[in-house]
Amino acid sequence: MIVMKFGGTSVEDSKAIDRVVKIVRERLEQSPVVVVSAMAKVTDQLLATGRAAGEGEREKALDLSRALRERHYAAASELLSTGVFTDFHSELEADFDSLDELLRGIAAVGELTPRTMDNVVSFGERISSKMVAAAFSARGLNASHVDSRDCIVTDNTHGKALPQFDDTNTKLQKVVRPLLEHKRVPIMGGFIGSTKEGVTTTIGRGGSDFTAAIVGAGLGAERIEIWTDVDGMMTTDPGLCKDARRIKHISFEEAAELAYFGAKVLHPATLLPAIQKNIPVYVLNSRNARNEGTRITARGPKCRNAFKAIAAKKRITIVDVVATRMLMAHGFLKAIFEVFDKHKCPVDMVSTSEVSVSLTVDSNESIPAIAADLQKLADVKYEGRKAIVCLVGENIRGTRGIAAKVFGAIPEMNVRMISQGASEINISFVIEEDDVPEAIQSLHKAFFSDPDPEVFGEPLAAEAVKR
Repeated sequence: MIVMKFGGTSVEDSKAIDRVVKIVRERLEQSPVVVVSAMAKVTDQLLATGRAAGEGEREKALDLSRALRERHYAAASELLSTGVFTDFHSELEADFDSLDELLRGIAAVGELTPRTMDNVVSFGERISSKMVAAAFSARGLNASHVDSRDCIVTDNTHGKALPQFDDTNTKLQKVVRPLLEHKRVPIMGGFIGSTKEGVTTTIGRGGSDFTAAIVGAGLGAERIEIWTDVDGMMTTDPGLCKDARRIKHISFEEAAELAYFGAKVLHPATLLPAIQKNIPVYVLNSRNARNEGTRITARGPKCRNAFKAIAAKKRITIVDVVATRMLMAHGFLKAIFEVFDKHKCPVDMVSTSEVSVSLTVDSNESIPAIAADLQKLADVKYEGRKAIVCLVGENIRGTRGIAAKVFGAIPEMNVRMISQGASEINISFVIEEDDVPEAIQSLHKAFFSDPDPEVFGEPLAAEAVKR
């Protein structure tokens, strides 16, 4: 069996869902399980709806919900025949009535908790998966809707819940496996789950990819397909560099580094269950299904290029902690990291000198509070509007002088921090956010002017001509 995940742009309207039906129909012999995201932009709209209700703006929240209701009604009416739509309409009506009732309750108490927000945003995947399942059935596919909350068991960390794999695997075997054995196509919503007590949770933005990997690992899939609106993973962001190329084949380790450091095609956590079960992951384009996309496996192919890709992570803040007498004192570094742990703020890069520790974190509203706690230990200053540029490739290990070549390609850049990952497959550095386009273009020209044809496709413009 295989798992096929379709993102928001792949189910954004009736035409997109029709494409999904066609793609899945061609893979019926491989026993697919289908995981879908909410329709494009719906999660953002639900977040805005929940916030409006939490601020006591009841009518604004209900107006936003009404717009979502009308969008889903329009898509369903185009997808389904009159008789089928009549039946589905009542189910859709019930779901949106439940959402409105929830919003009225939030507005009445004037408080929006993480637990309640999870409930609000879960409606996107709950409704889209039902609509896709109805569309499949209406087109003659033997489909069954599965509420992911009946399978994906998590802890109660609302907003970014952690899957409980043993319980989840047991439920997948109980709920989904029998459907596959009866030649049915299970349709599930990504991103959502529930605690052992049945409380709705979400596993973080981009979590539909993670759901697909969890399901694939739990059911022993032959492969996991991530269907999006691009032709695969790229050597860099095509919006920054027109010469970006498709990566045909890449290792799990390389892909995970790229995902963490800004490549937007995959959720960083997506690969973890797949790595553990050695399941290949494919990144494919639902708008260009003939393209072979990117294959991600435990080991990537040998490549004559030093790097596979360049990624940039913006909205980074550098935090400098200066303590001339305490830096080398026992427990000092531990005390620093305990502050970041207290605020649940992950650290990307770390650099130390004789008198200071510098760290980079994703810019967020917690920075002033973190700085206040750090000032109890030492002098602190922080600067925002920075970016991490990361070059990833397994050939770094055996390439002499690679760092000199990297920084020789950007001689005029003001580089603030430099790091080489413990895995020795990435070189990262911090620059001003405004310098990212120039840095990406210069580095791409330096390292991808002669790409290995076994690993890289043609530039995007050339591939588009072939379509």
